[in-house]
Amino acid sequence: MRAIHATAAGGPEVLSVVDLPAPVAGPGKVVVDVAAAGVNFIDTYKRGGVYPMDFPHVPGTEGAGTVSSLGPGVSGVAVGDRVAWASAPGSYAEQVVVPADVLLPVPDGVDLETAAALPLQGMTAHYLVASTFPVRAGQTVLLTAAAGGVGLLLTQLAAARGARVIGTVGSAEKEVLAREAGAREVVRYTELDDLTADLPAIVRELTDGVGVDVAYDGVGKDTFDATLASVRRRGTLVLFGGASGQVPPFDLQRLNHAGSLFVTRPKLGDYTADRDELLWRAGELFAAVGAGSLSVRIGERFGLAEAAAAHEALEGRATTGKVLLVP
Repeated sequence: MRAIHATAAGGPEVLSVVDLPAPVAGPGKVVVDVAAAGVNFIDTYKRGGVYPMDFPHVPGTEGAGTVSSLGPGVSGVAVGDRVAWASAPGSYAEQVVVPADVLLPVPDGVDLETAAALPLQGMTAHYLVASTFPVRAGQTVLLTAAAGGVGLLLTQLAAARGARVIGTVGSAEKEVLAREAGAREVVRYTELDDLTADLPAIVRELTDGVGVDVAYDGVGKDTFDATLASVRRRGTLVLFGGASGQVPPFDLQRLNHAGSLFVTRPKLGDYTADRDELLWRAGELFAAVGAGSLSVRIGERFGLAEAAAAHEALEGRATTGKVLLVP
């Protein structure tokens, strides 16, 4: 089968197509023919050496496809079932081995490309608004990268809960998408002279000087100071990503001086470790897609051999919605 190898820690140029032996399912696992694999920032962190990894490795953890074979001891799934997953290493390939206990059944009415686009970013958006900081009607939310893959989904979920969403974007095109998803106000950060000073000032003006109840920041280093300064007294900053780089250590006394703030750095694995919780989050998302109340935007599709171009587009913030590799 064809797969992508990350040959060493580095930029997108370290990604190349290789031929590998067809995988075999071990105990408790299945082999899936990959219809589409999700491209996510965590893949770039692993490729670039931000997270320790063995090289070479096949990137990707997310996708959807059709079960082609079962390993010993697998029950509750059959050959031919349509499934998705958020945590199966090696998903940038024509076939991948997936532990049966992380499989997500894809319901009728949801196509496999949409299913591949939803697990990681969709369940991230879900745990952020439902669990990390449970958003309630009447609250105000600040969201960076509101037209990104997580951003568009999180905006819809927060707005559906009755929240007022203030989003940041980098272009007029992305502003349109964020507003269509339910953002009430949108700030183009590229038009600000000083993001760290100007964004909090705009947010305070929009909130009568109070600030937002919660800021969800997936950009990281470039936006952290600005989002922290936009949070109201005893409010919360949820740092869930580092698209611009990792936030350096900072003095916790800043939280005291800023109004007894809370900061948390969650990850999806801690909100889906229990299978019942995993199925609950995925089930709510697939049901919303099937009902037409949640829209999944696939911004770009790349062939498997174009993995380097997909990473370049994602890291260059040239994409909106979800980026997929389609073998």
